[in-house]
Amino acid sequence: MAPVRTVCVYCGSGFGGDPAFTAAAETLGKALAQAGLGLVYGGGNVGLMGTVARAVLENGGHVTGIIPSFLKSRERMLDEIQETIVVEDMHTRKRLMFERSDAFVALPGGIGTLEELVEQLTWAQLGQHRKPILLLSVADFWTPLLTLLDHMRAQGFIREGLDLSYLVAHEAEAVVGLLRDAAAEAPTSPEAEAFVTERL
Repeated sequence: MAPVRTVCVYCGSGFGGDPAFTAAAETLGKALAQAGLGLVYGGGNVGLMGTVARAVLENGGHVTGIIPSFLKSRERMLDEIQETIVVEDMHTRKRLMFERSDAFVALPGGIGTLEELVEQLTWAQLGQHRKPILLLSVADFWTPLLTLLDHMRAQGFIREGLDLSYLVAHEAEAVVGLLRDAAAEAPTSPEAEAFVTERL
């Protein structure tokens, strides 16, 4: 598989209730920039979204923000980023975020973050892409979801041969290394490449 050059980060437009979330967003943004990896994110200037983007910028990194026009005022676009793409709807936003990213990281967030993460997990489960997906479980944030996935396996809804492919980290400092290792180990899938061409 191609090396990781850009990382899509899904995260909340709020800060959440634990200061560790903000600290992790700052650390992740700095780590991406120092590793020469570009950030692809939702384009907002608020919450963890704004935090990770500003951390990338402050450390000399490149940021691409993709935001639907109806969210421009609610999430307040971050004007300092190098590339802002305004799209018509959420479907287009998610498509471009996928297309422009070599890996995905989910920081803590709400239902929107969960939806974006689960979509990538589903596509990977169905063999439509092999890009690394990582849950950054700061303060065990993603533990309830991981428990639910274990429950789905136990009940036979995530079956052998259709298991989910994802990484879990508890420290932001570990993310870049895990993504690069996963990308290096993943074989290229002709079926996934065909899916990307058709789907995008």
